[in-house]
Amino acid sequence: MNARDIEPPGAEPAIENPTGGAASVRQRWWTLLAVSAAQLLVVLDGTIVNIALPSAQDALGMSDVSRQWAITAYALTFGGLLLIGGRVSGALGHRRTFLIGLVGFAASSALGGAAVGPEMLFGARALQGVFAAGLAPAGLSLLTTAFTEPRERGLAFGVFAAVGAAGSSLGLVAGGLLTECASWRWCLYINVPVALCAVLGTTFVPPDRPIRGAGRLDIAGALLSAAGFAAVVYAFNEAEPLGWGSAKVLALLAGGVLLLAAFVAVEVRASRPLLPMRVLLHRGRAGAFIAITLMFVAMFGFYLFMSYYTQTALGYSPVQAGLTLIINALAALLGSTFIAGRLHGRVAPVMLIVPGLTAAAAGMLILTRLTPQSTNILPLYLAPSLVLTGLGLGCVIPPTAGLATVHIHRDDIGAASAAYHASQQLGAALGTALLNTIAAGATASYLASARHATPAAASVHGYTTALTVAFGILLAAACLAAPLTRTRTTTTRDPRTQENAPDARGPRNDSRARRYQRGVTASRPRPGPPHR
Repeated sequence: MNARDIEPPGAEPAIENPTGGAASVRQRWWTLLAVSAAQLLVVLDGTIVNIALPSAQDALGMSDVSRQWAITAYALTFGGLLLIGGRVSGALGHRRTFLIGLVGFAASSALGGAAVGPEMLFGARALQGVFAAGLAPAGLSLLTTAFTEPRERGLAFGVFAAVGAAGSSLGLVAGGLLTECASWRWCLYINVPVALCAVLGTTFVPPDRPIRGAGRLDIAGALLSAAGFAAVVYAFNEAEPLGWGSAKVLALLAGGVLLLAAFVAVEVRASRPLLPMRVLLHRGRAGAFIAITLMFVAMFGFYLFMSYYTQTALGYSPVQAGLTLIINALAALLGSTFIAGRLHGRVAPVMLIVPGLTAAAAGMLILTRLTPQSTNILPLYLAPSLVLTGLGLGCVIPPTAGLATVHIHRDDIGAASAAYHASQQLGAALGTALLNTIAAGATASYLASARHATPAAASVHGYTTALTVAFGILLAAACLAAPLTRTRTTTTRDPRTQENAPDARGPRNDSRARRYQRGVTASRPRPGPPHR
């Protein structure tokens, strides 16, 4: 073993290009552009429709009870089908699945924009989620296989993270502008040109070969995972209007947990599991999933309260509220590209993840000091909080995305990518429902107990209470992630023998990798004694 065989702390091992050779520089950067555009579509669509929903309700005659399905239909199909999308990506090839996802997402977006009734809109949103469930894991898989050199990989994941972190904020701004200046329909039509540009970029992406034997779908696992994830996500969505004590919410949560437990039991015994347990049992990968899930729990609650507070307490318009969040998007861009992107592969992931979670927690803590009497709110409270949470998010996403596919065999890339996106979806759904419920409960208690309480003061008390919980969640995430992501990765794999070499799929397999390397070294011819 020589010095060049050892990667710096925190670096990921190179994964072979499935075509058999290294992707050219041009192909790699076209891959990054196409995947970033697709990531923008998936993230943007989670928030852009929220702003347009009141206008769509008036135009299509939706009831107050049914309008939530414009949001829920997308969340259910996207979250429920992600693991299946990861398997399909491996069976068809990541590039082919990526193209199908882009075209399908564009077509379903156009269908939703042309909706003439609520049912047509709900169906189009569900179709968007179906195609996004294949698009998201395929995109991350393409990025993982295209970028193997540590510095380039850091920059690529930094850009990918910046798009993901900024997408939610941009969705609020774009939704407000398009609704006010054009029509709510353009909040869906806008996806079409973005998707077509990504399709054009994909023509420069090198093709990959499907995984051998991946076409046999684990039917039982697919049904259990889709039903379990859908039940849990739906329970989180219903908890906001009905409360966590509702019989419907409790039944959905219990059913979802039981279905997911049955899914795990099936996967342990399946010959071709939908989600191999080795993907989850790798220590660093488990830490990444925990960190990104809890980060999204806190951040999606944060975005919700920023929108509420700026519009109700400060009197901002929807566009002004969205523009305020641009501060957060710019900070996330700086954190992901200039901090995490440059340090990727040079420091252990824990050195980015834990400070990122801590910075975001500090941003939440600043807002917990808000009172109805606070002045100079934008420069003293909102701006520092938005900067810290943006920097934190930007520092967490790149290393967790990298760890999600670290030491991964090419057969498992799609499953690991899907599990990473599923963690984000569950975190976002839980954070919105949980923190909104806490805020509503704290507001009601304040109005009932405080003398001469005003609705504005009660709302601020509710927001600060929920943000205090978000602060605690981020600190807990930092404590849990610290021991799991403190990894020093040493790799000696030859890409030409990648598929036959033992694959570091967890701490217990490290000895296998070392034995394999010793065997390779021992098989090499040794120099004989020097001639005299």
